[in-house]
Amino acid sequence: MTLPAEQARLMDTILLFERRIDQMHVQFDKYRHGEIHLLPDWQRFETQLLAFSRRRPHSLELSNQLDRVLFKFQERKRVWLRWAEEFHREK
Repeated sequence: MTLPAEQARLMDTILLFERRIDQMHVQFDKYRHGEIHLLPDWQRFETQLLAFSRRRPHSLELSNQLDRVLFKFQERKRVWLRWAEEFHREK
């Protein structure tokens, strides 16, 4: 695979992880309001994201995008765990 094609593939993967974070956020919101009863599998997602992040891209732009998505995940994870804890306290 050529370098620009590989970079495009990596950028697509990074953006896919970001969309999955947003989708999981919606799922956690539904969980906290009792619309769904199964806690979203954030741990599996975290494992996948961390495994991908170990293959650090050599492009500064890709590296910055990946850092941004990793930070977004950590911030959302903090919110999700707080929501789950509050939900279980209310039960």
